[in-house]
Amino acid sequence: MNTIKTFFLITLMTSLLLLVGYMMGGIGGIMFFLVIALGMNFIGYWFSDRLVLALARAKAVTPEDAPELHRIVEEQVHLAGLPKPKVFLIHDDAPNAFATGRDKKHASIAVTEGIMRLLSKEELSGVIAHEMAHVGNRDTLIMTVVAAIGTAISMIAYAAQWAAIFGGGDRDREGRGGNIIGLLVIAIVMPLVATMVQLAISRTREYQADKTGAYTSGNPMALANALRKLKKGNEVRHMDASPERLEPVSHLFIVNPLSGAGLVRLFSTHPPLEERIARLEAMTRDLPPRV
Repeated sequence: MNTIKTFFLITLMTSLLLLVGYMMGGIGGIMFFLVIALGMNFIGYWFSDRLVLALARAKAVTPEDAPELHRIVEEQVHLAGLPKPKVFLIHDDAPNAFATGRDKKHASIAVTEGIMRLLSKEELSGVIAHEMAHVGNRDTLIMTVVAAIGTAISMIAYAAQWAAIFGGGDRDREGRGGNIIGLLVIAIVMPLVATMVQLAISRTREYQADKTGAYTSGNPMALANALRKLKKGNEVRHMDASPERLEPVSHLFIVNPLSGAGLVRLFSTHPPLEERIARLEAMTRDLPPRV
């Protein structure tokens, strides 16, 4: 169901792109903005993992540096049938973790010192299983495609703002009176709708990673218990970085490293932890913990 939902939302994003591109410049407008966005995100796809790890200040660790962490990673990649990723440690007391990389063979997983102190071995295994599920589900590729479409829509909206300011709505492509309201819809409403769809896709991928990780690890309650601790841990301790530095990569973490409520939560890339925990608990009826 999550895969079907993701496909539907990506189709909706694509439809928004086609609509706003056509409204701005016909077929040529669609192609122009799409090519630019794809070019930007092609570069991001190949080099985003280095940027993400740098922004998080993650440092590579060897089996000698962190033997227990490497053992847990090796156990979970064996259960998931995936290649072992590079392992990184973030010197931060806030409990969190993320995975990145363009494909299964070029993946990296990073955890904070805080999460290693907070969670038991079983709970940390559940977190690692969740992150490896992101790798196995090709979420990096999915979110790159979504980012490309979203970037294109944002660029068209920016162009529409200038067109509205300088009277671009006075005439349409055939010389008839244009519609300034249409330009304002493109400039204001369309990016908002696109953002909401992007967030829905990100949340869907989180649910899917929870489900996949719970199945591969064989222990849904380990991840559920970990999420409970992470919720409390992040209420007490936030990551030692500015929101401006974390915001571009916040969707990668297992729990949102940025705090907030109200509208901030509405635009969160993560689904409510309470809902994620409830879904994992429900899975225990069909999937008993692995002994």
